[in-house]
Amino acid sequence: MEGKMRIFSGSSNPKLVADICGRLGVEPGKIKLSRFKSGEIYVHYEESIRNSDVFLVQALSHPTNELFVELLVMIDAAKRASARTVNVILPYYGYARQERKSAPREPISAKLVADVLTTAGASRVVTIDLHAPAIQGFFNIPVDHLTALDLMTEYLKSRNIPRPVIVSPDAGRASMAEKLANGLDSPFAIMIKKRPAHNQSVITHVIGDVAGHTPIIIEDLIDTGSTIVNVVEGLKERGAEDAYVCATHGLFSGEALQKLQHENIREVVVTDSIAQPEHLPHFKVLSVAPMLAKAIHFILEGGSIAALFKDRGI
Repeated sequence: MEGKMRIFSGSSNPKLVADICGRLGVEPGKIKLSRFKSGEIYVHYEESIRNSDVFLVQALSHPTNELFVELLVMIDAAKRASARTVNVILPYYGYARQERKSAPREPISAKLVADVLTTAGASRVVTIDLHAPAIQGFFNIPVDHLTALDLMTEYLKSRNIPRPVIVSPDAGRASMAEKLANGLDSPFAIMIKKRPAHNQSVITHVIGDVAGHTPIIIEDLIDTGSTIVNVVEGLKERGAEDAYVCATHGLFSGEALQKLQHENIREVVVTDSIAQPEHLPHFKVLSVAPMLAKAIHFILEGGSIAALFKDRGI
């Protein structure tokens, strides 16, 4: 496999790339990423990639815009170096929350990201738990949409949580909550909220019985933590026990980590789709490296990506 494939890391998460390569028995590709004094990005592949299947791993986390441009320059350099294919692995797809117009004169930035990646020369995109699965349709190249739901399910089973109830913080996460509830053989509830502004929410209703249960809140991402804290406090007011919080992507902007040290949050479970600080109290980080390594193997050698998941309907 090593002879025809190279895996390169952007600046976002080199540790994840090292873990992926370790599982595939290859060394991370040699690449130089630097900045000119003006801030412009410079990329140089320090080994031949002619006629190779190149995999570029970059999460579009903070600083989103800089990492996005870095990825575009990496794609362009790979194309000009005669790579056979340029496969972009986006563990976290930035701008995914701007997937539709919710008011006049707004952009659909998730579509713009798809267009720019394709125009730059990406042959394929691999990503995990998109905020809106319909984003796959924004591309005219293959998209492999993976999910960390099985990882979450197996970990939560190991915790032997008493009287769990799976909670979707809004209607948009109801499908994910239902699948997790099926995996844990648990009931689930849905919270209805309104958003007066970006990164703000107010809980208005809870559909389902949470009193006396241990809530497991499932989200695709945690940004500022304000919504999660509101949900936890709203559940507590309705008689629920202290909560577990699960999300694939931990952005943790601003004071999010401090907010999540909440007295009514037992544990926060995220993946390493975005690089996380080490030794965070009350946090559990699950690795997506095994799943991404298997996806790369299937892409190169053939096989069904759906075989990675227990629920073939995902």
